[in-house]
Amino acid sequence: MVFEHEIPKGSRLYFGKVARAKRALENKVCAILDDKGFEEIITPNFSYSQHQSIENEKKLIKFSDEKNEQVALRADSTLDVVRIISKRLGRTTDHKKWFYVQPTFTYPSTEEYQIGCEWIGHNNIADIMNLTTDILKALNVEPILQVSNINIPKLVAKELNIDIDLFKNGEIASLFKLKCDWLNKLIKVKSIEDLEGIVNIVPSSIQDQLKKLLTRAKEVNYSNMIIAPLYYGSLKYYDGIYYRVISDNLTVCKGGMYSSEGSCSLGFALYTDSLLKILED
Repeated sequence: MVFEHEIPKGSRLYFGKVARAKRALENKVCAILDDKGFEEIITPNFSYSQHQSIENEKKLIKFSDEKNEQVALRADSTLDVVRIISKRLGRTTDHKKWFYVQPTFTYPSTEEYQIGCEWIGHNNIADIMNLTTDILKALNVEPILQVSNINIPKLVAKELNIDIDLFKNGEIASLFKLKCDWLNKLIKVKSIEDLEGIVNIVPSSIQDQLKKLLTRAKEVNYSNMIIAPLYYGSLKYYDGIYYRVISDNLTVCKGGMYSSEGSCSLGFALYTDSLLKILED
């Protein structure tokens, strides 16, 4: 039996002190993004293209429109923002830096507020990582910034002829069982210094992507950073260097490089509830 006052599990309710804190957080981050030249956009809650964003399509909340075309509630904002700017608004604006404050929805009834931005046609991931860390510093928090390169686990899997799912599922014990010296050392990389020590002993097919990761990591001005070259994330559109910000068991932010509409772009999403939690703590 469902009572009238109940709300679905996973949905959000903000009131009183928490609602004020949420509004203050959003206003502060939006002011920083506005000062950096980003303009605001609010995209539709419904989308035709969410299957291109989410690795596990079972997480999508799907239904049909009046023409029986499949529609999904917005589970991710990135590709929709780029498509709307490029395809729908391209004749009226040539602006490339956009931010949004809006929720995403995943099956069965999970609602998650995000503050995010997209930098269309820009390819230096260090710039967007430094923007992320500038925001964290302005909020007086310093969670872990984990930097990775999605191409490295793909190249390692190809080099060793192993299943990419070992990386997707984080099966580190299985990787150690391969008894590959350079792979064991790569697994243990955590810092820029570690990465410098391994970059020239891995197979040549992997070196270029490791060097790209090393170069961009050195451009980031943040002390609490770790390098995770073999991490494999869940968003399917990242195709280069990407990152996440974590605090204990909370994911605070995800961001990275992706290709859309024929050009490289950058973006990130800050998870509002995670930020509220660490700010409260």
